[in-house]
Amino acid sequence: MYAALLRGINVGGAKKVPMAELRSLMEGLGLSGVRTYLQSGNAVFGSEHGDEESLAAELAQAIEKHFGFTVGVLVRDHAYLKAVREGCPFPAAELEAKQLHATYFSGPVDAERFASVDQPAFLPEEFRLGDRVLYLYAPDGLGRSKLAEALSKPRLLKGITATSRNWNTVVKLEEMTGA
Repeated sequence: MYAALLRGINVGGAKKVPMAELRSLMEGLGLSGVRTYLQSGNAVFGSEHGDEESLAAELAQAIEKHFGFTVGVLVRDHAYLKAVREGCPFPAAELEAKQLHATYFSGPVDAERFASVDQPAFLPEEFRLGDRVLYLYAPDGLGRSKLAEALSKPRLLKGITATSRNWNTVVKLEEMTGA
């Protein structure tokens, strides 16, 4: 099973993608067992063809054709989602979901990309890098996080697609793809 992570839909009235329409669109592509989670662009599905990259490209193209706008799409399989959950460097079980986030990247990133971010200046907020993921601890939540704002600068994300999920969603998508 796979999870599709759509970037920046249904936020602030822009790029509206009704989940029922997304499910129908994905089923029309021959994807099986399509289920969505929340309204923020999370879908779980099975596929007998393609890999993460080709499935993401196919879905992004279908969304643009159907809805008339471009959306960044990442597709990740269950094993990867499980590794992200298990690899969390922060004590996830001890934190509120709003305090912990994962930003998924379309490709590998290294520490050099974020070297200009003065981490001590943002304490107690912290981030750590993993395999195509950035873990963010923001004790006051993402909406108030100065570190999240610094990490989302276009110059830091140049050339990659990035989309964030709170820890509840990270856990739920891993569980849904494992079912």
